[in-house]
Amino acid sequence: MSLQGKHILIGISAGIAAYKIPFLVRLLKKSGAEVQIVMTPSSAGFVTPLTLSTLSQRPVLIEPYNSENGQWNSHVELSLWADAMLIAPATANTMAKMVTGITDNLLLATYLSARSQVFIAPTMDLDMYLHPVTQENISKLRKMGHQILEPNTGELASGLEGAGRMQEPEEIFQALKDFFEKKKSLSHLKVLISAGPTYEKIDPVRFIGNHSTGKMGISLCKVFASFGAEVQLISGPGVPDVNHPQINQTKVTTAEDMLLECVKHFPTSDITIMAAAIADFKPKNPAEKKIKKGNITPVIELIPTPDVLFNLGKQKKNHQVLIGFALETDQEIEHAKQKLERKNLDFIVLNSLRDSGAGFGHDTNRITIIDKNGNQKAFPLKSKDEVANDILEYSLEILQNTTKE
Repeated sequence: MSLQGKHILIGISAGIAAYKIPFLVRLLKKSGAEVQIVMTPSSAGFVTPLTLSTLSQRPVLIEPYNSENGQWNSHVELSLWADAMLIAPATANTMAKMVTGITDNLLLATYLSARSQVFIAPTMDLDMYLHPVTQENISKLRKMGHQILEPNTGELASGLEGAGRMQEPEEIFQALKDFFEKKKSLSHLKVLISAGPTYEKIDPVRFIGNHSTGKMGISLCKVFASFGAEVQLISGPGVPDVNHPQINQTKVTTAEDMLLECVKHFPTSDITIMAAAIADFKPKNPAEKKIKKGNITPVIELIPTPDVLFNLGKQKKNHQVLIGFALETDQEIEHAKQKLERKNLDFIVLNSLRDSGAGFGHDTNRITIIDKNGNQKAFPLKSKDEVANDILEYSLEILQNTTKE
């Protein structure tokens, strides 16, 4: 696949590896991409703007204000123009500013406005790269959903040997190409995702709920949408608004609400992922007025809520992929397998509250995927964005095999 017509925004910071960028620009242009380059002022000492503007066939932008023509270089317009943003080389200094939100140059202002996928190609000396601060910053950037193009190992500018060499132009080009190939491959898919808790009314001011924040569901929505899928998000209370052109969000409160919305959208979905933590029980007779504290402790009789996943499993067609989540505290594998079979799932994503960093409220998760054929795959602790990508990859494999049947 070529990159014909794709808009690639390259941000160059002041690293010696900037000399590689002209070669990357040539590869991108030969593949049909449009390339716009933004440089930090210091980076112009490593590679000349004249070389880059000649190869990209566009003026290279360095300052927010162009004194020659009296025009502002709008970081907002640049971010809206881009189909993908690449920061290469990404120095330790620039990455630290990205993490903290410092915008002391046009490149950083443009980065903070970016709506497209951001790729980051770090480059620095060995000890700077291995320093805990740098590693923490890289980890934070990865958690933000950015794709880190891990540096290679070899001889560095200092003469040391080790990690810190920016990836070669051919490797960076391939990463961009792979991204757009996957994005194109998902443009025909409709994905239904639920996220967050449900609230079941006790009285006008109290409810039965749980600690779900919807973070895992939102990460799933964003990773599928970033590859072009049309995503329908059904979100419970407290889940923030998701602003993405490929994501349509519907807000609900109760398990009954969740069932109605999911049933409405499920027949047209190719992949459905029920990541919401739906309440299993609700008060049988919710009070119309606030229950007052008194001498007698009230007794609240509970009844089951509708089982949304079970209902979808009964309706599932052969060409559809249905995925559930299981958050367990004991006998995790056994309980997950029972849920998988009982609800007619293609696979289930298991996480345990006994695992540190997993479960509600965390930015990380540790999962095990169990599919209907008995296959079981455990993953290490990762950011929820990375977990979402693992679930995407597994669901696409299942969908491909399902479609063939």
